[in-house]
Amino acid sequence: MSNITSVPFPSDIEISRSAKLKPISEIAKNVGIDPDDIIPYGKYKAKVPLTYLNEAKIKTSNLILVTAITPNKAGVGKTVTSVALSLGLNYIGKKAAVALREPSLGPCFGMKGGAAGGGYSQVLPMEDINLHFTGDFHAITCANNMIAALLDNYQYQNRNTDKALERIVWRRVADVNDRSLRNIVTGLGGSANGIPTEAGFDITPASEIMALFCLATDLDDLQARIERIVLGYKTDKTPFTVKDLNIAESITVLLKDALLPNLVQTTEQTTAFVHGGPFANIAHGCNTVLATKMAMSCTEYVVTESGFGSDLGAEKFLDIKCRISGLRPKATIIVATSAALKLHGGVPAAEISKPNMEALIAGLPNLQRHIQNMKNFGQSVVVSFNKFKHDTDEEISYLVDFCEKEGVVFAINNGFTKGGEGAADLARKVVEMIEHNPSKELNFTYDSEDSIKTKIEKIATKIYRADKVVFSGPAVTKLKQFETNGWGQLPVCIAKTQYSFTDDEKKICAPTGFTINIRDLVINAGAGFIVAVAGEIMRMPGLPKDPQAMHIKLVNGQIEGLS
Repeated sequence: MSNITSVPFPSDIEISRSAKLKPISEIAKNVGIDPDDIIPYGKYKAKVPLTYLNEAKIKTSNLILVTAITPNKAGVGKTVTSVALSLGLNYIGKKAAVALREPSLGPCFGMKGGAAGGGYSQVLPMEDINLHFTGDFHAITCANNMIAALLDNYQYQNRNTDKALERIVWRRVADVNDRSLRNIVTGLGGSANGIPTEAGFDITPASEIMALFCLATDLDDLQARIERIVLGYKTDKTPFTVKDLNIAESITVLLKDALLPNLVQTTEQTTAFVHGGPFANIAHGCNTVLATKMAMSCTEYVVTESGFGSDLGAEKFLDIKCRISGLRPKATIIVATSAALKLHGGVPAAEISKPNMEALIAGLPNLQRHIQNMKNFGQSVVVSFNKFKHDTDEEISYLVDFCEKEGVVFAINNGFTKGGEGAADLARKVVEMIEHNPSKELNFTYDSEDSIKTKIEKIATKIYRADKVVFSGPAVTKLKQFETNGWGQLPVCIAKTQYSFTDDEKKICAPTGFTINIRDLVINAGAGFIVAVAGEIMRMPGLPKDPQAMHIKLVNGQIEGLS
């Protein structure tokens, strides 16, 4: 009998600690940024001045979008794939960077435990990025709540006058999952403590400040967007904005340092820009325009990620971020796993890691719909398969044939276990596609001139494949109000569950014959889009029964429980 035992694969945090990090000054220098110009946050993090944005280089750089099929609860590894592809591109001799969102403390201490990639495809320093990082989220939270405090003071100082607002729509935020704060009453305890008012909290990634922060092109644009934020309505029903409150400049001051993109590195010292962090199920789900363009100013290939499946993150990346910024991806990666496909094939979550060809085949309509959607946008598609030890050769062979019939490229990504070497094949196929069959001109889902109602219906029917859209009474009222207020030309951001093409997370795979229910509309005039809330989606998540916070701790001065 052999005495050899298999060595367990190291944890993400063990890999991150064993990685050899270069001083951030060297990472900057490697991509043409003068180390004297960066603003260091310790040895391995820095802010980069906006003077390094270069429109000429941006036009020649190759942008690659990473999206996914409809995920299972554990996700399908989009961030791992994004980081791995950047490593793979550098491994085959290309100059590449990755541009990602910053993780939110809510999911880190709730379900995930971290969101900086995994295995040998991580952005580092992982603990810092997952926790307070350079303070961007705190600055955004502070700016949002400073507006709330100043707005409450305005109401208090103008109580019993015709200047007082008839209705306030601005909400506070916190970067935690706290269901108890979704609906609250402020101003209790007597007149000295304010005016009793129904209020509430969203999570910081759902804040309009976060959304506009990620779409701003410079400080002036940031301030202009802040000025347009709608805080409430006057007695004559006209909107009351931050500009009316005369505080846009002071709020911009709170965000001036945060607006500079964050420079870090990967497990193989590849350049990484990690900046901004809106969720894709309740916001637009993309990192900052500035970080994407900064990466494109410095390298010839840039990999960026949009949140959740392509029906959410990629649709919003293309219909909102690309429409507003002028960015155009040369290729789109759709990440898939056998586990997620089997879940869509009807297998219980506890069984999805077992071989099951029948279930995998039954789940392929989900992948097929995501492929069709990206092709309809004009995108050239590569399906990246995150391989696990439980995947069989038979299952992979079937997927190869399926993708060939769908007219898309298939590649196996082993970046989790092998880093850049494991993603080299994926990188080569992506480069070949960009050189010989790049994405066509973007075909947006809707036209800017379409009515708000038509935009929502086009997304629901073209992307989700719904039969129809039903608007609640309050949503119908807001449709008319928003058009009257001149917001009809804005893009639409639909907030819905990430686990289904429908607004019901239990309807898996590729359902048809369903209705999308729009229960509310929210104006984000500063960000420049309208949020349509579908189904029961919450803009402030709750915590699970066993939150990850119960497993995060310090052991001999080192953090455990992040992954």
